[in-house]
Amino acid sequence: MGERDVPRHVAVIMDGNGRWAKKRLLPRGAGHRAGMNRMIGLAEHVFDRGIRYLTLFALSTENLSRPREELEGLYALFREYFPRNARTLREKGICLRVIGDRSLLPGDVVSLIEAGEALTAQGERGMLLLAIGYGGRQDILHAVNEAVRRGKEVTLEGFSAMLSTGGVPDPDLVIRTGRELRISNFLLWQSAYSELYFTDVLFPDFSDREMDKAIEAYACRERRFGKL
Repeated sequence: MGERDVPRHVAVIMDGNGRWAKKRLLPRGAGHRAGMNRMIGLAEHVFDRGIRYLTLFALSTENLSRPREELEGLYALFREYFPRNARTLREKGICLRVIGDRSLLPGDVVSLIEAGEALTAQGERGMLLLAIGYGGRQDILHAVNEAVRRGKEVTLEGFSAMLSTGGVPDPDLVIRTGRELRISNFLLWQSAYSELYFTDVLFPDFSDREMDKAIEAYACRERRFGKL
């Protein structure tokens, strides 16, 4: 596989943590912890493959309607993992960027996000985008309101710059784990011409080899962007 066959930007809808835990007669929180550990390992592998951008769908706006106990468990994981892994990202030259509505998150979690972004801001090897409290429709609506506020007609490029991913190339490959065949309000504008890859593998079991299979499938596709 040549360098040109490796996507520049991969986005992953990380699905199946709860079902992974249920299969093992474990509480859902154990699945989220396993998913967090896999997320960290997957990011290392992706950047080692030469991919420049990785976006991970960690928590959607719709997920925020889940039971409070489950959400508190997720926030506890963020509190535990963010400081340590932000330092690791800085050492590896990876810039962290979090997209989503931070007003929906606990204040101390927002502070950890901001600290992690500041710590890794100089990373030039790649960028890890975490979608937390994120929704694609909400992202578009926010950009529309920004365009209205500016009172000027916008181009496709100008509108894209107003989205939470402004300045980041659209994903070449969007992967969804966990068997479902939908994109669930994820990067709706940005994925207009992304290649889609669905797998039955639950996210905690989405190994480096499974990621390589997705990249190999991407390399076999012909991207014409509507042209002949």
